[in-house]
Amino acid sequence: MAIRDTSRKPYIQDNDTDVKVGIDLPIRRGDVNDGFFATTSTTIEAVKNNIRNLLQTNEGERFFQPNLGMNLRQLLFEHINEENLIGVQDAILDKFQFWLPFVEVRDIQILSIDNTTDIGMNEIRVKILFNIKQDPNTLDSITLDFSDETTESESNVTSGGY
Repeated sequence: MAIRDTSRKPYIQDNDTDVKVGIDLPIRRGDVNDGFFATTSTTIEAVKNNIRNLLQTNEGERFFQPNLGMNLRQLLFEHINEENLIGVQDAILDKFQFWLPFVEVRDIQILSIDNTTDIGMNEIRVKILFNIKQDPNTLDSITLDFSDETTESESNVTSGGY
Protein backbone atom coordinates (compact mmCIF):
# COMPACT_ATOMS: atom_id res chain seq x y z
CA MET A 1 0.00 0.00 0.00
CA ALA A 2 1.34 3.42 -0.96
CA ILE A 3 1.86 6.06 1.71
CA ARG A 4 1.08 9.64 0.77
CA ASP A 5 3.73 12.20 1.68
CA THR A 6 1.87 15.04 3.37
CA SER A 7 4.98 16.83 4.62
CA ARG A 8 5.58 18.60 1.28
CA LYS A 9 3.48 21.56 0.39
CA PRO A 10 1.76 21.17 -2.99
CA TYR A 11 2.74 23.46 -5.82
CA ILE A 12 0.05 26.10 -6.29
CA GLN A 13 -0.48 27.50 -9.77
CA ASP A 14 -0.19 31.28 -10.04
CA ASN A 15 -3.77 32.08 -10.99
CA ASP A 16 -4.17 35.35 -9.10
CA THR A 17 -2.39 38.18 -10.94
CA ASP A 18 -3.00 40.49 -7.98
CA VAL A 19 -0.53 38.50 -5.88
CA LYS A 20 3.06 39.54 -6.61
CA VAL A 21 5.93 37.10 -6.21
CA GLY A 22 9.10 39.21 -6.47
CA ILE A 23 10.87 42.20 -7.97
CA ASP A 24 11.20 42.08 -11.76
CA LEU A 25 14.52 42.60 -13.50
CA PRO A 26 15.90 44.93 -14.65
CA ILE A 27 14.86 47.02 -11.67
CA ARG A 28 12.60 49.83 -12.78
CA ARG A 29 9.69 51.87 -11.53
CA GLY A 30 6.47 49.89 -11.32
CA ASP A 31 2.79 50.61 -11.67
CA VAL A 32 1.04 52.78 -9.13
CA ASN A 33 -1.03 49.77 -8.05
CA ASP A 34 1.91 47.32 -7.85
CA GLY A 35 4.24 49.29 -5.61
CA PHE A 36 7.40 51.27 -6.15
CA PHE A 37 9.27 48.66 -8.24
CA ALA A 38 8.03 46.52 -11.11
CA THR A 39 7.11 43.06 -9.84
CA THR A 40 6.63 39.53 -11.15
CA SER A 41 3.25 37.87 -10.84
CA THR A 42 4.23 34.23 -11.48
CA THR A 43 6.63 31.87 -9.77
CA ILE A 44 8.40 30.94 -13.01
CA GLU A 45 9.20 34.63 -13.69
CA ALA A 46 10.64 34.96 -10.18
CA VAL A 47 12.73 31.80 -10.68
CA LYS A 48 14.10 33.20 -13.97
CA ASN A 49 15.16 36.35 -12.13
CA ASN A 50 16.84 34.23 -9.45
CA ILE A 51 18.77 32.34 -12.15
CA ARG A 52 19.84 35.58 -13.84
CA ASN A 53 21.05 36.97 -10.52
CA LEU A 54 23.00 33.81 -9.70
CA LEU A 55 24.71 33.59 -13.10
CA GLN A 56 25.51 37.29 -13.47
CA THR A 57 26.89 37.79 -9.96
CA ASN A 58 30.59 37.25 -9.30
CA GLU A 59 31.64 35.34 -6.20
CA GLY A 60 32.48 37.75 -3.39
CA GLU A 61 30.41 40.54 -4.93
CA ARG A 62 27.48 40.18 -2.53
CA PHE A 63 28.03 41.33 1.05
CA PHE A 64 27.65 38.61 3.69
CA GLN A 65 27.17 35.99 0.94
CA PRO A 66 30.71 35.50 -0.46
CA ASN A 67 29.84 32.17 -2.13
CA LEU A 68 26.90 33.55 -4.10
CA GLY A 69 27.71 33.87 -7.79
CA MET A 70 29.45 32.13 -10.65
CA ASN A 71 32.42 34.20 -11.97
CA LEU A 72 31.37 33.47 -15.56
CA ARG A 73 32.94 36.71 -16.80
CA GLN A 74 36.40 35.34 -15.98
CA LEU A 75 35.97 32.81 -18.79
CA LEU A 76 35.95 35.62 -21.32
CA PHE A 77 39.66 36.20 -20.79
CA GLU A 78 40.76 32.55 -20.76
CA HIS A 79 41.48 30.06 -23.48
CA ILE A 80 38.21 28.15 -23.66
CA ASN A 81 38.26 24.44 -24.35
CA GLU A 82 35.93 21.50 -23.81
CA GLU A 83 37.35 20.79 -20.34
CA ASN A 84 36.63 24.35 -19.17
CA LEU A 85 33.08 24.20 -20.46
CA ILE A 86 32.40 20.91 -18.66
CA GLY A 87 33.81 22.46 -15.49
CA VAL A 88 31.45 25.42 -15.89
CA GLN A 89 28.48 23.09 -16.35
CA ASP A 90 29.42 21.23 -13.17
CA ALA A 91 29.86 24.49 -11.27
CA ILE A 92 26.44 25.69 -12.43
CA LEU A 93 24.84 22.45 -11.26
CA ASP A 94 26.58 22.73 -7.87
CA LYS A 95 25.47 26.34 -7.40
CA PHE A 96 21.91 25.50 -8.40
CA GLN A 97 21.84 22.62 -5.93
CA PHE A 98 22.98 24.94 -3.11
CA TRP A 99 21.22 28.24 -3.91
CA LEU A 100 18.19 27.09 -5.93
CA PRO A 101 17.32 23.59 -4.64
CA PHE A 102 13.74 23.96 -5.88
CA VAL A 103 14.92 24.16 -9.51
CA GLU A 104 15.63 21.06 -11.58
CA VAL A 105 18.11 21.66 -14.37
CA ARG A 106 17.20 19.61 -17.43
CA ASP A 107 19.92 20.78 -19.81
CA ILE A 108 22.83 23.22 -19.88
CA GLN A 109 24.31 24.40 -23.15
CA ILE A 110 27.39 26.60 -23.16
CA LEU A 111 28.46 28.00 -26.50
CA SER A 112 31.80 29.72 -26.77
CA ILE A 113 32.57 31.99 -29.71
CA ASP A 114 36.29 32.71 -29.84
CA ASN A 115 36.84 35.86 -31.86
CA THR A 116 40.31 36.62 -30.54
CA THR A 117 41.84 36.40 -34.02
CA ASP A 118 39.32 38.79 -35.59
CA ILE A 119 38.48 41.48 -33.08
CA GLY A 120 40.07 40.26 -29.86
CA MET A 121 37.01 39.22 -27.85
CA ASN A 122 35.32 36.09 -26.60
CA GLU A 123 31.63 35.55 -26.21
CA ILE A 124 29.87 32.97 -24.09
CA ARG A 125 26.22 32.01 -24.37
CA VAL A 126 24.68 30.01 -21.51
CA LYS A 127 21.32 28.37 -22.10
CA ILE A 128 19.62 26.53 -19.26
CA LEU A 129 16.50 24.42 -19.63
CA PHE A 130 14.82 24.00 -16.23
CA ASN A 131 11.63 23.36 -14.34
CA ILE A 132 10.35 23.80 -10.81
CA LYS A 133 10.74 20.47 -8.97
CA GLN A 134 7.25 20.51 -7.50
CA ASP A 135 5.72 20.97 -10.95
CA PRO A 136 7.65 19.22 -13.75
CA ASN A 137 5.27 20.75 -16.32
CA THR A 138 6.79 24.23 -15.81
CA LEU A 139 9.53 23.57 -18.37
CA ASP A 140 11.16 26.85 -19.39
CA SER A 141 14.54 28.15 -20.50
CA ILE A 142 16.77 31.15 -20.05
CA THR A 143 19.66 32.33 -22.23
CA LEU A 144 22.36 34.73 -21.12
CA ASP A 145 25.07 36.19 -23.32
CA PHE A 146 28.38 37.29 -21.85
CA SER A 147 30.97 39.20 -23.85
CA ASP A 148 33.97 41.24 -22.79
CA GLU A 149 32.46 44.44 -24.18
CA THR A 150 29.22 44.36 -22.18
CA THR A 151 28.57 45.09 -18.56
CA GLU A 152 26.12 43.22 -16.37
CA SER A 153 23.35 45.70 -17.02
CA GLU A 154 23.84 45.39 -20.76
CA SER A 155 23.96 41.59 -20.92
CA ASN A 156 21.54 40.18 -23.44
CA VAL A 157 19.00 38.11 -21.54
CA THR A 158 16.30 36.19 -23.33
CA SER A 159 13.95 33.57 -22.03
CA GLY A 160 11.15 31.50 -23.33
CA GLY A 161 9.25 28.31 -22.90
CA TYR A 162 9.89 25.05 -24.63
